[in-house]
Amino acid sequence: MFTQKIILASQSPRRKQLLEWAEIACDVMVSDTDESFPADLSFEDAAIHIARNKALAVMAKNDFSIPVLAADTIVVCDETIIGKPKDREDAIRILEKLSGKTHKVITAVVILSGEKEISFADTTRVTFHPLTKEQVIFYVDKYKPYDKAGAYAIQEWIGVVGIKSIEGDFYNVMGLPVSRVIQELGLL
Repeated sequence: MFTQKIILASQSPRRKQLLEWAEIACDVMVSDTDESFPADLSFEDAAIHIARNKALAVMAKNDFSIPVLAADTIVVCDETIIGKPKDREDAIRILEKLSGKTHKVITAVVILSGEKEISFADTTRVTFHPLTKEQVIFYVDKYKPYDKAGAYAIQEWIGVVGIKSIEGDFYNVMGLPVSRVIQELGLL
């Protein structure tokens, strides 16, 4: 069991909740970072690049003697990264694109502790049932998924009624592959 407190370099309430469920004590500290990445990176390396920048930005502003954990989640459908929706219409368009298809959810994690860095990306394949226009509009209007990559949260209504199957870590889709994080923290 990992008993040391960590800094979570993420404003995601879901990531904080997942760490709490795993009994990992954390303080949240975020710093604005550029989320762009070099075009030649693989999807996994792009997510790691963004997560690393988040961790380094928090480390640069503070002198921590405890580990800093940052994460970034991207959704990939038809070999294209789908980010967070810009507005209601974009969220509807994204969910209609995911409807009836399988996509990848990639969450990268970077843990910095002293001079040590642990980084990895975990991938989960998610398949949606075909969604009706009414289902998509209901979800977007009720849950307003504007802060979520892929315009959905698996733990909300859309996940319960819309997801046909997942292959991989459910919690990775929520934003943090917690069991792997715990294994990696044990290596510090």
